[in-house]
Amino acid sequence: MKRWLVLGHRWLGIGTGALFALWIGSGLVMLYVPFPSLTEAERLARLRPIQWGEVAILPDDALSAAGLSRMPRRLDLEMRGDEPVYRLSALDGRRVTISARTGAVLGGIDAEAALRFAGAGPAGSVEVVDRDQWTVTARYDPLRPFLKVALNDAAGTELYVSQVTGEITLDTTRFERGWNWVGSVTHWIYLTPLRARVDLWRDVVLWISGTAAVTALAGLVLGIWRLRLRRRYTRGRITPYRGLARWHHLAGLAGGIGLTTFIVSGWLSMNPNRWFTSLAPPADLREAYAGAPSPIGIDADGLGEIAAKAPFGLHWQRIGGRWVVLGLAGAGTRVVGEAPGEAAILAAASHAMAGMRRESAESLDRHDLYWSALTSGTLPILRLRFSDPDATWLHIDPRSGEILNRLDRSGRINRWLFTALHRLDLPVLVGHPPARTTAQWLLNLLAGALVATGLVVGWRRLKTSSR
Repeated sequence: MKRWLVLGHRWLGIGTGALFALWIGSGLVMLYVPFPSLTEAERLARLRPIQWGEVAILPDDALSAAGLSRMPRRLDLEMRGDEPVYRLSALDGRRVTISARTGAVLGGIDAEAALRFAGAGPAGSVEVVDRDQWTVTARYDPLRPFLKVALNDAAGTELYVSQVTGEITLDTTRFERGWNWVGSVTHWIYLTPLRARVDLWRDVVLWISGTAAVTALAGLVLGIWRLRLRRRYTRGRITPYRGLARWHHLAGLAGGIGLTTFIVSGWLSMNPNRWFTSLAPPADLREAYAGAPSPIGIDADGLGEIAAKAPFGLHWQRIGGRWVVLGLAGAGTRVVGEAPGEAAILAAASHAMAGMRRESAESLDRHDLYWSALTSGTLPILRLRFSDPDATWLHIDPRSGEILNRLDRSGRINRWLFTALHRLDLPVLVGHPPARTTAQWLLNLLAGALVATGLVVGWRRLKTSSR
């Protein structure tokens, strides 16, 4: 058994050693440069103040003009260039844009409009993009194709404007793009031709990371097995190895647990065998929580009353059959009409959970083990626990009534097996960012020493075997 363990670790290590090195280096980059996305603050910063004097169509009229067979998932009123528009997101993902001036359904935009919407100067240029490295995931599918506007500014900013809706959906800079090639793209094996085929990409990453996990586990077992603290080897040594192999063994004892933890938890992040449920509430739960379709019921006077509180537009969402209106301001989104109230939220949630008994409802005004500052920012939140077979928790924003996530038993397990171990989302560290960063660097440097010595030892073995 020991022989097969040695041979397995040796040759698997030779085959996967470079991947270990790439994962360690790219993981450290990801601590500082995340994958490009358009944050809500960035989106609001690029929105033009809405021209309320030009809004002649009421929300219910816009819903009728869209011609959707079912009530949309969301409704927004904001500017598209110099024209106020209603944006509707259908349940099937389709996007419809209605002019708030005329009530007409608006079509796609051209390159000239994209330049104007993006605020590009004379130096700006446009390129049509269906899918590229930064828009590869399926969540962008309803918005394709894009008109990528290069501002040609000092930061190398590029804005992705949906040709379908005319909205800015992503921004990137030269700094983000450059560092992400050696960060997220390398770490996630996120090459566009592969990542565009979701199932293939998932299988490839599962097999590669699974093989690496076996390599790391074999090395950890072997390292402990070959360690002698009492009946020592000759000359009092605790390891039978010499030269660089000795340093590899000692580095494995110091950094092996950390490296194995990172690799195994990374493999678990790909959700092998679909063990873990997504945090995103499923569509049927969201629809049941929204409740029966109903008119918004706001007239011109009512729209005028809330206009002053929403300089960048409005967002409507349905909760338990009634609409809640949120205003878009520079500081973010806030309820500008009547808040849903806790009783309405509890009733809608109970209906969405198909009558399952609610075990508790608690208000949290600080982060805890399952609502972490590292992964969740909103506070306060309402946590509802249900007695269904999955032991579901719903986290809801009490101000707007929005479901922030759905956390069942498998999700809580995944919180510890992946989020805690891979991202060091531990209570003792998250509240102290410098301590967490220091721990990340220490564990990765120890793992780096282990991998570096292993690469040299493996290279020497290959050279010897080839003779």
